[in-house]
Amino acid sequence: MQIWVDADACPKVIKEVLFRAAERAQIVVTLVANQGLKTPPSRFIRTLQVATGFDVADNEIVRRCEKGDLVVTADIPLAADVLEKGAIALNPRGELYTPATIRERLTMRDFMDTLRASGVQTGGPDSLNQRDRQMFANELEKWLLVAGRSKSA
Repeated sequence: MQIWVDADACPKVIKEVLFRAAERAQIVVTLVANQGLKTPPSRFIRTLQVATGFDVADNEIVRRCEKGDLVVTADIPLAADVLEKGAIALNPRGELYTPATIRERLTMRDFMDTLRASGVQTGGPDSLNQRDRQMFANELEKWLLVAGRSKSA
């Protein structure tokens, strides 16, 4: 099992949490982006630069992730796709996407897209706060415990 990160939009503070976790748990973290990324030197941290284009990074994550892998993304359609493959999807704010909640999230996303297309100003998400970071770290730790048990089994 490994961790895939939709890195173009992932907050720096969340990447730093992932970098520390990769070293501590000795688990591979791969950041996928359409631009070069700086990472600390580590045999557990990798980057994968893909071509620029709509959903190129997302499609590569879906193609490469496997059942049980963790995918860190705020992209709802990407989360839906990796859930279908049996991977786990976690938002940088610590929200774990599930098959039970993803349909509702997709519907809300489509509704907000429709509002924006009709000229309604919907605003963006709130800034990432300490509670969000803690929720992310907690969910990451839960996944790492499961992954650790799977490695030793």
